[in-house]
Amino acid sequence: MWLVIDQGGHASRVLVIDRHGRPVAEARRPVSVSQPRPGWVEQDAGQIVASVREALADVAIQLGSACRQLRAAGLATQRSTLVCWDRRSGAPLSPAISWQDRRAAQWMRPFAAQRAKIRAITGLLPNAHYGVSKLHWCLQHLSAVRAARERGSLACGPLASFLLSNLLEEHPLLVDAVNASRTLLWDWRQRRWSAELLELFGLEKDYLPRGVATRYDFGPLAIGDLRVPLTVCTGDQPAALFAAGAPETGKAYINMGTGAFLQCVMPPSVAATDSPAQANLLRSVVWDEAETSIQVLEATVNGAGSALSVVAGELGIAGEEVQKYSAAWLTNADSIPLYLNGIGGLGSPLWREDFASGFAGPEASSATAPAKLVAVLESIIFLLVVNLEAMQGAGIPLQRIVLSGGLSVLDGLCQRLADICGLPVQRATQAEATAHGLAFLLAGSRAVWQKDAEDTVFSARENPALLERYRHWRDAMDEALGVQPAAQEADH
Repeated sequence: MWLVIDQGGHASRVLVIDRHGRPVAEARRPVSVSQPRPGWVEQDAGQIVASVREALADVAIQLGSACRQLRAAGLATQRSTLVCWDRRSGAPLSPAISWQDRRAAQWMRPFAAQRAKIRAITGLLPNAHYGVSKLHWCLQHLSAVRAARERGSLACGPLASFLLSNLLEEHPLLVDAVNASRTLLWDWRQRRWSAELLELFGLEKDYLPRGVATRYDFGPLAIGDLRVPLTVCTGDQPAALFAAGAPETGKAYINMGTGAFLQCVMPPSVAATDSPAQANLLRSVVWDEAETSIQVLEATVNGAGSALSVVAGELGIAGEEVQKYSAAWLTNADSIPLYLNGIGGLGSPLWREDFASGFAGPEASSATAPAKLVAVLESIIFLLVVNLEAMQGAGIPLQRIVLSGGLSVLDGLCQRLADICGLPVQRATQAEATAHGLAFLLAGSRAVWQKDAEDTVFSARENPALLERYRHWRDAMDEALGVQPAAQEADH
């Protein structure tokens, strides 16, 4: 059995999963999220540590003497969330600044001129969502961080590093390559911090954790009276990619939660060249071990579940009501407006951090609240379709879409994606994609995952009204982005 820690935006989950991919114990603790100012999203780093410890204790009670059957543990976290802490005491010196946070967007803007260099080294594009802008902000604005730097006790890094330091008995100062790659400071080819980028951003390596492989002897984790070696650390989305076993070419893997993340394994012909068609997509490290570094082509939609929450709040609809009625609304709503979704900033392939979200179309003024929420849900699908088209334009062959994550439970959402793309959409049986993917990575050759047998498949249907809304949405987005008609036709 394998112990997996899945630290997400709204909860810390600890699961124990057997060699067949079946959960045998599970505990969950909520974590709070605050937005003290527009564009700021942060969490209490100490609360995150406490939530994981409580969930571990709960699982230890559930397992009892069966704890002795645990072979190894793994950790998956939000990749671009950053923390500063005191390396001697382990105490946090900053909030956990969320991957959604864009407080340092203005500082990042001049680095757009270095876009080609940054992408060549990191696989990413200069963007305030990544760790470097948050690290710079902490050094500029938090006196406790500056004081720790002066006395030589400062540590800064991805949330994964902070949790490793606090949860493991030896308090290591380490970061895996996957989480390190989300800082805009990691050279994925050289597998080390980039001296060139550290100089470009005016930062030092001294307070960064040591970079290691995704599979590594990170140290012993206490669970009850036992010690379990933690041997895999990675990001939430890369782990989710392995939820049903090793990912395959020809499939687009989409995990829809707070954000929606689309990952495609690159065939050798695509991986060998970073073509102009890939320029607005990300090359993301999803696994790093020994001589093997696996990258995927990745696309991001920042406003998925978060967009639904924001608009529901604006409409005065409680989150519980949204969860309860979304499926019915998707089936029954009519006169659906368009929603131009820039919640959290427009992600790939459009990349516009200051995009103003809002409803559009002739139905916007008279639409009911349920119809507006359906428009938000459709906007998530529309943004995913734009990215799927970009993937195909970059040479990725697609025969099937695999969906996971909280929003994938909505049949109407899955069906709409199939209808627009003309591809079968396979909804993963396992709801906890990150946890199950992490367990697969821990188990390695010992895993005997049951693949696809119980998954639900949505086949494409004729849906002219939806396709018409998608075309109108594309036109409205192009107009809002200032795209000229000629360029618009070429883009389509």
